[in-house]
Amino acid sequence: MIKIAGLTKRFGNLVVFENIHTHIKKGECIALIGPSGAGKSVFFRSLAMLEIPDSGSIFINGTDITKKEVNLNHVREKMGMVYQGFHLFSHLNILDNITLAPVLVKKQDKKAAEKKAMELLSLVGLTDKAGNFPHELSGGQQQRIAIARCLAMEPEIMLFDEPTSALDPTMTGEVLAIIRKLTKMGLTMVIITHEMKFARDVSDRVFYMDEGGIYEEGTPGEIFDHPKKEKTKTFIRKLKIFNYEIVSKGFDLVAMNARIETFCQKYNLDSKQVYYIQLFLEELIVEIFSHCYESSNPEIYITIEYSDESNGISICINYKAAEFNPFENSDDEIDHLGVTLINKMAKKIEYLYEPGLNSVNINL
Repeated sequence: MIKIAGLTKRFGNLVVFENIHTHIKKGECIALIGPSGAGKSVFFRSLAMLEIPDSGSIFINGTDITKKEVNLNHVREKMGMVYQGFHLFSHLNILDNITLAPVLVKKQDKKAAEKKAMELLSLVGLTDKAGNFPHELSGGQQQRIAIARCLAMEPEIMLFDEPTSALDPTMTGEVLAIIRKLTKMGLTMVIITHEMKFARDVSDRVFYMDEGGIYEEGTPGEIFDHPKKEKTKTFIRKLKIFNYEIVSKGFDLVAMNARIETFCQKYNLDSKQVYYIQLFLEELIVEIFSHCYESSNPEIYITIEYSDESNGISICINYKAAEFNPFENSDDEIDHLGVTLINKMAKKIEYLYEPGLNSVNINL
């Protein structure tokens, strides 16, 4: 379906990627992951020749689309592209947004195009929004409409460039559910995503981009569970770690809890686990504040790590202060009910003190 040979792209002296060789089979779903700046979006745009490579070839169904004589408009008619922004026409209602390209570009009959559009709206769960305008829809709904609009052109290939990055967690779930449906329709898909659980669930193969190319590729199990190369290992491990720093007594607890919830949602942790993590941290922070930072600003560093193998969570709290173990603070369980609760519910608790630095480790 797609064959890439020696693909290279530079911006001046900056080499974005160099000498990429790979292939994508018909009906295959590829998840493209990697750190920011690794060239994922440029590679994505190159597949549709929206970025012109400096050298190399891109074969779509045997045709090298980098050749000057190729009609790129015809090539792109078979490619659906969904971006971070929704790019809907604000002056057109939803039905007209979906039917515009099929009628103007493919010369479809207006009524036939509208019938197809309603079928696609049913696919994305938004048949009741056909007469609405984009500004009347939520971000998640607009992105689902953008997907329906691409499907109206009956593409063979769908390209998604971080389609959920501008959405909150609830809306993200809406869009990912639709993309999961598409994987069962036999479309060839390339998806740039930071949603690692989603990438693992829907993809046939994962491309990890780094060091100016596809650094490592393999099945989701190979990349997420048994990566072979060092940078892939480091990247995957960092994805499963949440870090938070508290340097002010007036820190935003609500924002911290929201970030923790978002982190936990990536791994489908249930609401009870999320609640315990938030509760344990709040109780410990209160204890540490009251005993260590009455007359100074806090220096507290929180790390939450998720383990696939055990489906467990470990919480580490480091705080710079004189020696203070919150779990040996008092025999008064009423005054320190939260810490007592942690003692009873955690699988394992460890406390360590090195000069000037306290460490608390909790396994849930």
